[in-house]
Amino acid sequence: ASRRSVDVMAGVAAELSSVSNGWHGHKMNGSVHHEGCSSPRQSAVNLTNGFAHHNGYDAEPEEANGFVDVPAAKRRKLQQKKETEKDTLVDRRTKWISPAVYLHWKETVPEPPNMVRATGQYFFDDKGVKYLDMCNNVAHVGHCHPKVVEAGAKQMAILNTNTRFLNSRIVDYAEELSKVFPESLSCFFFTNSGSEANELALQLAHTVSGRPGTLGLEGAYHGHLKILKELSTFHYAKTGITRNGSCIAPLPDPYRSKYQGQPDQGKLYAMDVKKLIEEQEKAGNKIGVFIHESILSCAGQVIPPDNYLKLVYEYIHEAGGFCIADEVQSGFGRVGKHFWSFQGHGVSPDIVTVGKPMGNGHPVSAVVTTKEIAKLALQKGVKYFNTFGGNPVSMAIADAVLSAIKEEKLQEKAQQLGEQLIAGLKALMDKHPCIGDVRGWGLMIGVEIVKERETRQPDKDLAFTLSQRFLSDYQIIVFPEGVHCNVLKIKPPMCLTLEDCQMFVSGLDAILTSLDH
Repeated sequence: ASRRSVDVMAGVAAELSSVSNGWHGHKMNGSVHHEGCSSPRQSAVNLTNGFAHHNGYDAEPEEANGFVDVPAAKRRKLQQKKETEKDTLVDRRTKWISPAVYLHWKETVPEPPNMVRATGQYFFDDKGVKYLDMCNNVAHVGHCHPKVVEAGAKQMAILNTNTRFLNSRIVDYAEELSKVFPESLSCFFFTNSGSEANELALQLAHTVSGRPGTLGLEGAYHGHLKILKELSTFHYAKTGITRNGSCIAPLPDPYRSKYQGQPDQGKLYAMDVKKLIEEQEKAGNKIGVFIHESILSCAGQVIPPDNYLKLVYEYIHEAGGFCIADEVQSGFGRVGKHFWSFQGHGVSPDIVTVGKPMGNGHPVSAVVTTKEIAKLALQKGVKYFNTFGGNPVSMAIADAVLSAIKEEKLQEKAQQLGEQLIAGLKALMDKHPCIGDVRGWGLMIGVEIVKERETRQPDKDLAFTLSQRFLSDYQIIVFPEGVHCNVLKIKPPMCLTLEDCQMFVSGLDAILTSLDH
């Protein structure tokens, strides 16, 4: 089966070459060479104001010892020093950092890798080990993308201030971003995180609708602010948070559907929402906002069934409310066929929130809405100022990310690679019955791990074992996610290659075979 999956994917190698991203590095004479640069050294960002920035593109870590070229003898001493330091790094983190701040692999790996740099789709630890990143949807166009790094560094050296001062950066970016949204969504608020964006979006919707209730979905994640925790059942279901006017509709999961085997599941799930709206209305809680992810990421890359969102939008609008599409995790071309995942459902949100990949790791986000909603919100007292939101550095970085997506045709690449990766993973299902489902759009994919395919009983333990074995055996980073923590989430940087996909599929096949699954 693994051979078949590789053969399926190999067939598109030629097509994928046409959407080469133009910056992805490959090894050449012991260094990393990048397309379009006359030499590896010239790909580093050099500023004219006397500052020099080393972005990690000059050499592999074995030769650069992480950041600085040194003689071999000194390099060995530094390596020994780093190993000694690393022995206490987890202890130091435990001493100073809140235990509420989660650390990857803490429960399964005694000494998690100490990551010191990243480039493209790869991390490098302090020992020079290279790891393939299959889950970091924040580094959207690739870790430390040269053009993104350069844009931020140059603007930082020129001007950084707040939006009360007139400056072209925020206007230039808003004009560019508007080109990838429906014409009606043409008014922008810039923020620093997805949480900030979602909270502001709720403010706008509640104020204009005059209705205090909020409707969310089971398994969703919208951020860490209190009002968002009320709506983010994936992370906060056990915290005892009081839902002041917030209510949760059932997760519209086709794979684990309570309407399994029945036709038109989208309509049936939507009717649940309609009943919930009516019940809340009778109880005096008027629903003014519906906030949703078009692909529920933390729930396990769950794609709602056909017509679900269309009908829910209809019911919300009939009740006098507004619909917010949270594109913080799924936006900016990741889903391949569409630039925004809500477009795949044929709906027109009243408000859209974006973040994470928008800055490729830099904290920047936005709320996008209609001019009418923004005007009415202002008339009702919603003024907005954010010290850092929309600052020139953030706008320069976001603009560079948007340019990279377009110039390197990453949306098209996500569509083609995603189709082949899904096909390769599905080919393994014939051999490995513990793979219950493979689903996704573009490079936003979930692999559901189960104990028995017939009962669909989640296998959380096996999912965590797979994550650990991928790390130890193949130096591939992938984590379980989902309501039952049994879905391997695949959301890599979009500079991923066909070879990376083949290694992931072959690795999954080999690990499952060794585990007799």
